Amino acid sequence: MSLLRFQAVKEASNRKAVPVDLPKERAEKFYAEAVFNRQKMFEYLPRETYDELVNAIDNKQPISRKLADSVAAGMKQWAIENGPRHYTHWFHPLTGGTAEKHDAFIEHDGKGGVVEKFDGKLLVQQEPDASSFPNGGIRNTFEARGYSAWDISSPVFILNKTLCIPTIFISYTGESLDFKTPLLRALNAVDKAAAGVARYFDKDVKHVQSYLGWEQEYFLVDEALYAARPDLVMTGRTLMGHESAKNQQLEDHYFGAIPSRVEAFMLDLEVECHRLGIPAHTRHNEVAPNQFELAPIFEETNLANDHNLLLMSIMSEVAKRHNFRVLLHEKPFNGINGSGKHNNWSLGTDTGTLLFAPGKTPRENLRFITFVANVMAAVYRHNALLKASISSATNAHRLGANEAPPAIISIFTGSMISKIFDQLEKSTEDELIELSGKEGITVGVSQIPEIMIDNTDRNRTSPFAFTGNRFEFRAVGSSANCASAMIALNAAVAEQLAEFKKRVDSRVEREESLYHAILEEVKALIEYSKAIHFDGNGYSDEWKEEAARRGLDCETSVPKIFDAYLTPASEEMFAKTGVFNDLELRARNEVKWETYTKKIQIEARVLGDLALNHIIPVAIRYQSILIDNASKIRGIFPEGKATELSAGDTRAIEKLAGHIETIRQGVQDMVNARKDANKIENEREKAIAYHDTVVPQMEKIRYHIDKVELMVDDEMWPLPKYREMLFIR
Repeated sequence: MSLLRFQAVKEASNRKAVPVDLPKERAEKFYAEAVFNRQKMFEYLPRETYDELVNAIDNKQPISRKLADSVAAGMKQWAIENGPRHYTHWFHPLTGGTAEKHDAFIEHDGKGGVVEKFDGKLLVQQEPDASSFPNGGIRNTFEARGYSAWDISSPVFILNKTLCIPTIFISYTGESLDFKTPLLRALNAVDKAAAGVARYFDKDVKHVQSYLGWEQEYFLVDEALYAARPDLVMTGRTLMGHESAKNQQLEDHYFGAIPSRVEAFMLDLEVECHRLGIPAHTRHNEVAPNQFELAPIFEETNLANDHNLLLMSIMSEVAKRHNFRVLLHEKPFNGINGSGKHNNWSLGTDTGTLLFAPGKTPRENLRFITFVANVMAAVYRHNALLKASISSATNAHRLGANEAPPAIISIFTGSMISKIFDQLEKSTEDELIELSGKEGITVGVSQIPEIMIDNTDRNRTSPFAFTGNRFEFRAVGSSANCASAMIALNAAVAEQLAEFKKRVDSRVEREESLYHAILEEVKALIEYSKAIHFDGNGYSDEWKEEAARRGLDCETSVPKIFDAYLTPASEEMFAKTGVFNDLELRARNEVKWETYTKKIQIEARVLGDLALNHIIPVAIRYQSILIDNASKIRGIFPEGKATELSAGDTRAIEKLAGHIETIRQGVQDMVNARKDANKIENEREKAIAYHDTVVPQMEKIRYHIDKVELMVDDEMWPLPKYREMLFIR
């Protein structure tokens, strides 16, 4: 195994940047060439079909089978001209990834041959097996039938010569078995509720759209080094490994020069993204060595989420072309920053107004404050649920580790909004707020122009921060489906805005002026949500104590955090907004608990195998070398001198023996804990048992393995070390 390590190191060290065959045209020429977007629709569909389809998309209306047939004909023509021989319904099961079943464009022609066929029925609906995906007991194994149905709001695309149709995925009895269905429901709910409030300020508003801009963080590891680490291959993270002497302490990685191999990968990835209509915009080194980030331009939330899932798929394929492996795990390496996926979220009207942006008039600023105050109230009411929406076995390693926000939801607003809220709370008159836009600063260097500063600073310790014209949900994990957070957030805000409108309308019916009614209700929301407002250091122990005093959810056990989905407040909110029925909600929690258990179970098995079959044998071999050396010293020197000269070896032998025995016993204790936990039938209780009894044993085993790594001869150590995986690029 040590031989494999050094072969891998040699191979990785000799890599050169893979040349990228860049298109001769600029991105605007080939952007979305693999997407059946509105431009392609206009080109390949009859004008009447195009108009009907666009109207259905814009107004969120169903389409007729006749219209589907016409769309399918044009889509088939476009696909055939561009190479696909198969089509698939591309959906988001509760695995957290994507799924697809490929069907060829062929049917019998009745003459012993075949004919290519693709009609509206095939476009609109497919029947994937619903029993083979996580379903929380909604479907039995023998009840296999499920349905996928075309999501007309997300454009069809070509990937690997296959026509991919974004779809929802439901059971035979109609319950959602995916992330897209409840996301669309949540987006419809926030559209309706937010539009109702927005019309107080602009009667022409018909729809409000939710926007998302994700920031995908990831690590790259050379494929040879990756293959020599079974824990990376099987779990996506290193289950052992002493931190490198140099990691990120010199703060020389963030925004640093991008290594040539990595830059080639990024260029290749961006071309693929742009062909698929993913608006990849920003790339840079992240804080940790071999950690990077890609961020797109903002898009409508459903489309942005589809694009993020598509990105995670294609970046793995592109990485292989460059002899890398992409690590999307939230914490692949101990002792350095983990990876997140900040979700920048905003709301905007169909009249072109960003609802979280200050305006130029008191009326516009009242609108701004109204929406911000409602978001704060929603986040306060459902802070436990929002934490549950981003929690997982993998994200638990990252949160609160001086690199990511703590697992306590709070809102950072910045000094401007804090001041306004204080003024409003204290005011007794109907004062409309004057808000300043961006202000300029100079840096005292004549050749540097004036710099425009935002009206709010950033707080990296805040899990939910206002950052100018949007909120940044920073607690989302790098491997997560953004839909989980976006479902909870948009549904919670929809509920809050609907209640706000009812209260305002009730005041107006009592003959209060509209603006007085709005101001009074905003003041009430500011008072109500005070506890969620925190602009200080989220990492401090003082904040944890203060958060508990404020009544915020401070639970740290992931299986128990999931309980927030089943509280009366959550159940009522999801029912009001139509996002989940009771069966769907309970089924999803079963899946969450089961997934947590399985991930810890896999990690424990891999760790046990590596400990017993890789680490302990190497430690014993090295111990034997020390014993042999000590024995030979005693054969050469007098007893007193021999004892003195072999003292170091003797101490090392004793230490190694202690570590070996502790590791061996730890593995046995871990296996026993796992066996006991597996006897528990209730998924929640089983997950809790894994958290409480298996995870601590894993941490104990890791501690002693990492100590052994520091003792054993480097030439004998079987696994690529942190310094090799993080700095060979």
